[in-house]
Amino acid sequence: MPQQTLTAAFTGHRTYDHSADDQLCDTVESLYNDGYRHFRIGMAEGFDLAAGEAVLRLMDNHDDICLELCIPYPNFNRGFGIEENNRYNLIISKASVIRYAADSYHKSVFSLRNNMLVDQADTVVAWYSSKRGGTHYTINRARRYGVRIINLYPDPQFNISF
Repeated sequence: MPQQTLTAAFTGHRTYDHSADDQLCDTVESLYNDGYRHFRIGMAEGFDLAAGEAVLRLMDNHDDICLELCIPYPNFNRGFGIEENNRYNLIISKASVIRYAADSYHKSVFSLRNNMLVDQADTVVAWYSSKRGGTHYTINRARRYGVRIINLYPDPQFNISF
């Protein structure tokens, strides 16, 4: 009987400051060691791109990884700065699967993308400070569906529990 593929999705704030990059890489490696082979990235600036880069580092040593990008709409990166665009394009060039939530921008496109991230995921890795926004929405969706959440945000007073 074939083993079920485990899926990890990533969500976090655009204001991510790279302070948890080592922990993020360790978490991705640990997930791989636990049998995860499918990794979903939302491709926003900040934590999403850092997560994508962490998965790319893992892919350098393992050829059995599926990197799935869940992008809100084509040309989503149009407003990114030069450095973020370079990071974005590198991740796109190495992706196994690219999915768009919509053909163009509309007011619910980010919620659709966040749904894509969580649906059928086994774990969500987050950089979540409890601020309202897309990450908050995604964490709450993961909670509703009983998806395990690993929060790398460093505030020891903040805990995500069911």
